[in-house]
Amino acid sequence: MKKQITSTLLFIIIAVILISWGATGHRKINFNATYSFNFQMAQFLSWGSQLQNHASDADTRKDTDPTEVPKHYIDIDNYSEFSTLHRIPQTWDSIISIHGSSFVMDAGILPWATVTAYDTLVKCFQRSDWNKAILIASDMGHYVADGHMPLHITKNYDGQLTGNKGIHSRYESTMISAYNSQIIYSGDTNLNVIDNVNQYVFEYIYNSYKYKDSVLLADTYAKAVAGGDSTSSAYKLALWNKTSSYTISLFSKASHKLAELIYTAWIKAGTPSGINDTKALAVVNFEQNMPNPFTNSTNFHFYLNKNSQRIVFQIRDITGKTVAVLVDDKLNVGEHNIKWTPVNLPKGIYFAIIQSGDSTLSKKILYF
Repeated sequence: MKKQITSTLLFIIIAVILISWGATGHRKINFNATYSFNFQMAQFLSWGSQLQNHASDADTRKDTDPTEVPKHYIDIDNYSEFSTLHRIPQTWDSIISIHGSSFVMDAGILPWATVTAYDTLVKCFQRSDWNKAILIASDMGHYVADGHMPLHITKNYDGQLTGNKGIHSRYESTMISAYNSQIIYSGDTNLNVIDNVNQYVFEYIYNSYKYKDSVLLADTYAKAVAGGDSTSSAYKLALWNKTSSYTISLFSKASHKLAELIYTAWIKAGTPSGINDTKALAVVNFEQNMPNPFTNSTNFHFYLNKNSQRIVFQIRDITGKTVAVLVDDKLNVGEHNIKWTPVNLPKGIYFAIIQSGDSTLSKKILYF
């Protein structure tokens, strides 16, 4: 069990351990959320790069803000109720009244931090504070990602209780960095308005906890395969082979849950518009390619409302790899039509990405 933070040294140790999914994983989960934005959320497609760039702001704050650390985990199996009921009291008032603030803070407050971020996002939307909204949504994405990392939901967070010490970083950072390109999410635009956000957050945390033992067993197996060398390529490959199926699933679920939380916050706030103010953005009216799906070639249409703006227009595959650059130049005001004919590319799902300054717009395209 993580003891209460009583010294600077202990604070630093815990902060270093609890960098879930590493910077690579957090960036991917936040950016991939935009692949689930439905047609109602077209104005949010420009959020991709900022959600990605601010994905680890919450980790950075740990260095200066000791109240940030417990927001990234919950030792849910420290609660006596969990061993029998497989759930705990879920409202903040109920958990504090039963267990006391000291115990609760020591065990971590991840689910309540996530709900607080959601509530703050609703308020940002209500007052059309888009600059703060993107930062709050990025933080919320970080907490959602933490809630899908099994070792952030257990007192055995680093395998220290089962002879798996060090598994936390080996799984979420070392392995993820090595196999990041194989974590693929094509998006699911079927978004629902969440009736009970508190229940929604706890349910995915309960589900993620189920994979805790699987990660530990995979570590034991991988070390055996690698002759005890947990730094070797053989170890990383064995760990990936044992965990990839549910790891990819957890990544996908985290991105979709984040999209659904942003969508719900926006709906609850009254669906305000104004993110893509045409006075601020260079590229507007980035239309869906036609035809879509396509078999040979397809056409893109967009309008540029600022003169001599550098536009980078790329096609990326579902791993995020750039497979074609259609434009990388300064363009003038007006309509622009771009034709793309894939060359030596497999059929499948791709993404058209237009970047101009801090703005990023994207479209999912189907090449079949």
